[in-house]
Amino acid sequence: MRIGSKEVGEGQPVYIAAEVGCNHSGSLAKAMHQMSLAAKAGADAVKLQVRTPEVCVPADQQAEMRDTPWGEMSYLDYRRKLEFDVDDYRLIADHAREISVDWFASVWDIPSLDRIMPLAPAAIKISSPSVTDLDLIDAVAASGIPVVLSTGMSTPKEIVAALSRLPAASVVCHCTSIYPLPAEKVNLRCIPKLAKSLHKDAVVGYSGHEEGLAISIAAVALGAKYLERHFTDDRTQWGSDQAFSMQPENLEALVRTVRNVESALGDGKKKVYPEEKAKMKSLRRV
Repeated sequence: MRIGSKEVGEGQPVYIAAEVGCNHSGSLAKAMHQMSLAAKAGADAVKLQVRTPEVCVPADQQAEMRDTPWGEMSYLDYRRKLEFDVDDYRLIADHAREISVDWFASVWDIPSLDRIMPLAPAAIKISSPSVTDLDLIDAVAASGIPVVLSTGMSTPKEIVAALSRLPAASVVCHCTSIYPLPAEKVNLRCIPKLAKSLHKDAVVGYSGHEEGLAISIAAVALGAKYLERHFTDDRTQWGSDQAFSMQPENLEALVRTVRNVESALGDGKKKVYPEEKAKMKSLRRV
């Protein structure tokens, strides 16, 4: 399948998405700055999150008061502060083209999908909480835009039901929805099992919330062809996702290591390399 400017799947480089999410804290300038840093670090795409707060915030939580960078306010008003309007997303799309990086978003509701559809995002992400939102899944499938599905907090039955409504050529990510994610609950052996269960045109991926590089590298070694990690310019900033997000130097190291691992995986056919033949003469006695 294709996402934006890249082919994704077997025989192709791992597609690496930097999940800016809401780490921009509602600042368009900060979002664009983070996009530029992610592109410079080697990410193939930058992903944001799009919600309609009046739809996504449960009614019983809307009036709850929260401490925020803008002072104490209701949870509904706080969620509104984090959202961009259509004109903002038009500027985001323009900026992505300028810095040669794909952009797309997780959409949490149908009005959010409608908001960004005219801007031709490279893909649409269905996040783990939305796996059971079949109306949203149907709307995303009908859009004709490539789909990335995360499978955190979901049972095999729920995943199968979601996939039955999506195009066969979709990215399906193993994911555990714990933030940050401890190693003992990652369960990376799900990746090859998930890959075997998917349609031949589907792509298996990994969406991680852990700290460090090792687990994501192992996911690639186990077959993930799409890799997504949270990204920020400064982990010490205010925000629920900042602490387990990658900073530019971490993302750059991840991209570099993934490319090395891809090269090291090879084609799986055992062979004797020319450089080994000289060693045969000096080291083999029989």
